[in-house]
Amino acid sequence: MKGYLLRRFIGMVSVLLALSLVVYAIFYIAPSNPAQLACGLKCSPAQVAQVRQRLGLDAPVYLQYARFLEGIFVGRDFSTGTGVMHCNAPCLGISYRTGEQVTSMLATRLPVTASLALGAMVAWLLLGVGTGLVSALRRGRFTERALTTLTLAGNSLPVFIIGLLLLIVFCSVLQWLPFPTYVGLSQDPQQWFWGLLLPWTTLALYESAKYARLTRASMLETLAEDHIRTFRAYGVGERHLITRHALRGALTSVIALSAIDLGTMFGGAVLTESLFGLPGIGRLLVYSVQIVDLPVVVGVTLVTGVFVVFANAVADVLYAVADRRVVLT
Repeated sequence: MKGYLLRRFIGMVSVLLALSLVVYAIFYIAPSNPAQLACGLKCSPAQVAQVRQRLGLDAPVYLQYARFLEGIFVGRDFSTGTGVMHCNAPCLGISYRTGEQVTSMLATRLPVTASLALGAMVAWLLLGVGTGLVSALRRGRFTERALTTLTLAGNSLPVFIIGLLLLIVFCSVLQWLPFPTYVGLSQDPQQWFWGLLLPWTTLALYESAKYARLTRASMLETLAEDHIRTFRAYGVGERHLITRHALRGALTSVIALSAIDLGTMFGGAVLTESLFGLPGIGRLLVYSVQIVDLPVVVGVTLVTGVFVVFANAVADVLYAVADRRVVLT
């Protein structure tokens, strides 16, 4: 297991370094004139040249990237024109529009997106895995057909339609819930829960459909394997057989998929955050793209990539725990 973990750690570091290089090349090298974007369209060539020098964009490309990595690990100094501004590690740059450190901007919005993503993941796993398990055990019956129809209906509707319907039904028509307003967990746990209940439900209804289908297919495949039939022949109880053997083998594919979905949720829940007014990373990304604030766009992209890579690394470890044969490969 130690060798397996070491290989996964080295692979994770390599992927993150490659990701930082690709992201930096796309957003800072590919644009024709990042200094013009930072200065504005009405700036004169002399002003653009000053901004280019101040941001260090006049240096060779390899030196720019080295300074970018240096900022992430040890911090970096930026010229403000009248002085020097220090950006503490991990430094992802300074916003072109507000002059704030990108790391600080992300830190204030990360708890919102983390609350949304983690809560939604718990909801869609419980709903999706539970539905898929019941469908597999009730194969060919009315229960399976009804659950399959519901999961297909949930997956066919766009996420903003599901959220809008929930708002209309529960907040406007029935008035069972107030319109969602985000409150920090440390400020008021009860209001934090009620403010995120509809966003969690929206993502759970949308995402759980594929988990239900995946769990059902994996369970049927696992139940048909030779070792399951052997356990039945030795008289192992059906409940013990399903919970200890069949479900454990079927969850390996679910673990891999949930890691990808959780990682992408940190930057991909744009529609849900916008619909429910959540001040998360997704809304920040949309606003930064609209005003062409490159450092913030780069920061959000990198943070999302880090979460995807980290979530997949955790999934690899859980995958190995669920199936010890993975460690030997």
